Amino acid sequence: MPEAVSDLWRALPNAAQDLALTLLLLAPAAALAALAMRGQAPWPLARALLVRFRWTNLLFAGLMALSVGLGGALLSQERALRQAAARAAGPFDVIVAAPGDEIRALLSTVYLQPAAALPLLGPEALRAIQADPRVSLAAPVAFGDSHAGAPIVGTTAAFLDRLAGPLAEGRAWARHGEAIAGAHAAMTLGETVAPAHGHGDAAEADAHAGESLRIVGRMSPTGGPWDRAILVPIETLWEMHGLAPGHAPERPEQLGPPFDPDYFPGAPAFVLSGERLADAYAIRARHDGEGTMAFFPGATLARLHAVLGDVREAMSLMAVLTQALAAAGVLAGLVALARLFARRFALLRAMGAPRRFVLGVVWLYAASLLGAGCLAGLALGWASAGLVSAALSARTDMAVAASLGWPEIQLAAAAFSAASLLALAPAVAAYRRAPAEDLRAG
Repeated sequence: MPEAVSDLWRALPNAAQDLALTLLLLAPAAALAALAMRGQAPWPLARALLVRFRWTNLLFAGLMALSVGLGGALLSQERALRQAAARAAGPFDVIVAAPGDEIRALLSTVYLQPAAALPLLGPEALRAIQADPRVSLAAPVAFGDSHAGAPIVGTTAAFLDRLAGPLAEGRAWARHGEAIAGAHAAMTLGETVAPAHGHGDAAEADAHAGESLRIVGRMSPTGGPWDRAILVPIETLWEMHGLAPGHAPERPEQLGPPFDPDYFPGAPAFVLSGERLADAYAIRARHDGEGTMAFFPGATLARLHAVLGDVREAMSLMAVLTQALAAAGVLAGLVALARLFARRFALLRAMGAPRRFVLGVVWLYAASLLGAGCLAGLALGWASAGLVSAALSARTDMAVAASLGWPEIQLAAAAFSAASLLALAPAVAAYRRAPAEDLRAG
């Protein structure tokens, strides 16, 4: 039977699995509601309490909403960051670099993060790549220069087309010294920019004195850090550094492949693609040898996420603890508040109301507050997701688009069920109070 149930569960669509899990998380709260209200009609009195103490109730519900919204925002932003990083790495089928640290090569090539210079791949690596019949696109990538904080990247026109498709504005480069701005780079068509060697405070503005780049086109958005870059023919980058142009002297104006190994000055990385998925695996296996390192960016990113998996678990635990503390604070306040109208309950008991009715009223009152707080928390998390995503996008140069999904809904459902269990505390306290004592105290 368990195996049959497992097979049935796997056969369900993802949305059906998520809905079923959400309903399962809400089941304890539903069971408590059925037990508390069985044979009773506590809602009119619970509603009266909600209206009578509305400002205090709003405070309690707001505290719960803040904790649920914070937890949902944390989890949704972490998921959005992972998705944005995966989208940015999508066009990079296989990266070939000098043997060393895959993560450093990934960060430099895909995310254009300034780091220690990668060793260059020389003519031998180029010969091996050009001799591989499975390679349909071989694009050398070079970086290390910048302008006004925007990285300058040298590559080929074919790779730009793969990266972003047709240009959004202008035209492709046709000669040395022309450049294409990323979708969000702060340059206009026709503008001339001066390259600097290095990045940030370490950039040497005079290292390429006399050199200039003219913006002739703009890429379509990629959703990654390349949107902030300035893209140039890799030959331009070589010439700015006084290196060979990658082609024989009789072809001084050629841009792009085929490159001549005898005049190839080297590149930190190559981006390779094949026609089929099987070709990509064969390419990686062939070029992952003694002189080169070949890897799938997606696989390296997945391993990096696995290493950082404990961070997500810690964030989830922090969200749960925050909600538990908020619920405990709300319930402590409700216990104190219940004492204020204990005499009313004592009068009801004296008029013949059973103890279960008092328990049902107090539990329904507390559960309504906590449930309203959880729903408001989801709305708060959804509203704040756009603001936090915009800030993260500006900081990471990636298109981070967070939205609340099933994990956040399930977190709120679990929080509500747990809070419903805790709501028994003030209800049981009211249930156990002796009416005579409350009447005498009044």
